[in-house]
Amino acid sequence: MNKVLIINASVRNEKSYSRKLTQLFVENWQKKNPTDTFSYREVGLKKIPSINEEWIASAFVKPKDRTEVNQMGVEFSNKLIKEFKEHDIYVIGTPMYNWSIPSGLKSYIDQLMRINETWKFRSGVPDGDYVGLLKDKKMFILSSRGDTGYGENEKNEHMNFQTTYLKFVFGIMGIKDISTISLDNEEFGGEIFENSKRKIHQEIEQI
Repeated sequence: MNKVLIINASVRNEKSYSRKLTQLFVENWQKKNPTDTFSYREVGLKKIPSINEEWIASAFVKPKDRTEVNQMGVEFSNKLIKEFKEHDIYVIGTPMYNWSIPSGLKSYIDQLMRINETWKFRSGVPDGDYVGLLKDKKMFILSSRGDTGYGENEKNEHMNFQTTYLKFVFGIMGIKDISTISLDNEEFGGEIFENSKRKIHQEIEQI
């Protein structure tokens, strides 16, 4: 049995296509893996605090040396990290905003990206050699985008700071098994977008 964490990042609710993708994923996954369980983390409609000076002052103090004030600085971060570590599979539903990710998802990642919690330096000192501490995890990135051509060797690849960033930053944490499924052409609408939706629905159903 696997524990699946669904992370929704859109600031839209019923009109969000990325949310429709995560819903379709859950329905498909449940049919094929009936014993798996699902949890949800909302980072689009509910505010995730940005890291601040108190967070930074606390995160870089060893747990045994933290004062009560230090502990308060990372209390919410500890909760998110604990939840994240307890799951085996992650499903991120996210739109592309200005060629990147929503601010809520960025704040969530900042809360997770903690030295000696989700990553460390291999030598123990800052040397640029990062080691991820999350092992045997799987991630699906379900993205929605207005335009198209953001894939590898495509015309807009240089403008994709959405899925490329997500794969990189979670890779630093140790998640190497990452699959990306992207629903493109939303801004065009019509038959072009309908064709994109049919294609993506087939991809999700084949997972």
